[in-house]
Amino acid sequence: MTVETRRDGHVAIITFANPPHNFADLALIEGIGVAFAAADADPGVRAIVLRSEGRVFCAGADLVNANPVAAPQPEGARNPFYIAAAALFAVQTPVVAAIQGSAVGAGLGLALVADFRVASAQARFVANFVQIGFHPGFGISAVLERIVGRQRALLMALTARRIRGEEAERWGLVDQLVEAEALDSVALALAQEIAAGAPLAVRSTRATMRGDLHALVLAQTDHELAEQAWLQRTADFAEGVRAVAERRPGRFIGE
Repeated sequence: MTVETRRDGHVAIITFANPPHNFADLALIEGIGVAFAAADADPGVRAIVLRSEGRVFCAGADLVNANPVAAPQPEGARNPFYIAAAALFAVQTPVVAAIQGSAVGAGLGLALVADFRVASAQARFVANFVQIGFHPGFGISAVLERIVGRQRALLMALTARRIRGEEAERWGLVDQLVEAEALDSVALALAQEIAAGAPLAVRSTRATMRGDLHALVLAQTDHELAEQAWLQRTADFAEGVRAVAERRPGRFIGE
């Protein structure tokens, strides 16, 4: 797992990699959080581009081999993975995500952290939780509807439908759809456009328009985790995990 930052003028380009599928584990989310905090603390950074290496933007959490929300927590304690996830929404610097492939589950949640999403036609956005007998996490159940509206968020959540780049752009889930080879340059150009504004005014305006997201996601992940906790004890969840491992549809029984 790596999270690396380089600068292009006033833009910090943060690149993460967790081969082969860029699974979202605690180390990765905390690493991105450290990079965000460093960007916030640097007065020379006025915008961030968040991107990943490989064909997949982020395949979500590895629920089969390393489920980050499986371990029981003490009464009243928050899950470390969701603490780290919520902290990403506290970033004060505008974020543009460059999405080259699938953003699935927690990977969708990571894409929703950004203020803007630039994507290639190969991008796919999937809230696949019900396909594995699970409840959405990463604050998706609160943040997604802010971007695409309640009905479309509900459609994604209850069907686990794969939303392709073209449809995602029509919905407003993607702000710019570009050819794959232009993805990084277009994302950087948008970040540079943001960075050209007066930095104090940009941060102030952004805080007014989305400054409540950290508190919202922190509270929502408490609820999401409580729902995930009991669902993880069901036969349907066990079947869903087996189905993922065996690459087949789940055979659910409602127990």
